[in-house]
Amino acid sequence: MRIVDLIRRRGPFLSLEFFPPKDRTTWPAFYAEVEKLKALDPLFVSVTYGAGGGTQDNTLDVVTHLKRDMGLEPMAHLTCVGASSEALHGFLGALKDVGIENVLALRGDPPKDRPDFRFEGQEFRHASDLVTFIRRHYPGLGVGVAGIPTKHPESASVEIDLKWLKFKLDAGGDFVVTQLFYDNEHYFGYVGKLRALGVEAPVIPGILPVMSMKSAQFIAGLNGREVFGGFYEVLERTHAEGGDEAVRALGLAHATKQAQDLIDRGAPGVHLYTLNRAEACLEIADKLKF
Repeated sequence: MRIVDLIRRRGPFLSLEFFPPKDRTTWPAFYAEVEKLKALDPLFVSVTYGAGGGTQDNTLDVVTHLKRDMGLEPMAHLTCVGASSEALHGFLGALKDVGIENVLALRGDPPKDRPDFRFEGQEFRHASDLVTFIRRHYPGLGVGVAGIPTKHPESASVEIDLKWLKFKLDAGGDFVVTQLFYDNEHYFGYVGKLRALGVEAPVIPGILPVMSMKSAQFIAGLNGREVFGGFYEVLERTHAEGGDEAVRALGLAHATKQAQDLIDRGAPGVHLYTLNRAEACLEIADKLKF
């Protein structure tokens, strides 16, 4: 079933994101983690897609197993990097053949091993190009798009981001999944601005608990400290006083508080970035009240 229809039929929910391990010998351990998280009754699970289609075959095999053998509703990620009409028809046709009804259309990040890569000149340059292609050729598929509550690193302003997010939704996107953030006012301000533009699509907030100072530094390097809304400095003080064990405890407590506040204030659900690890997500979910 299309995810947007599931959202309309169900109250506040949890959804989960996984990435397909490149080494297939680790798949049994990966599926064991997924099996643990089935207890959360996720509305859907999203599965990432490697840059340039690097793990495209893995994504297809994983979503097939999650749907057919584990009874979950998977959403396959799809990126512009290295995409062509022929390749997209092959991938989307294969999804359709195995009963996968949802994709997340993304521009994607430039491949790290190709410093000369440019989206200019690619057949598909923007996520909106993917949305338009899918709507034209696979109108029955559910299509999610991504949003960034604090501003895309390459964008001049949040307002420009909102303009292009609306463009993706007008092209046929059904709902939005946000990238991570650590201050809920970023999310609610973002949704308020979208509603002022006439956008009524569901906006699902994405939550990633901070599990170590190293991971916080990595997130800040990718997205800037703005995503933390002051929480980064709290993490630094906590790490100085108690090390990573204290940071993990604080990260889990903060993510739990975030998720509960989002649910209490009307978010349609919460999308947890699992990093393929069940323990942290189970700890968060165990404390939530729906």
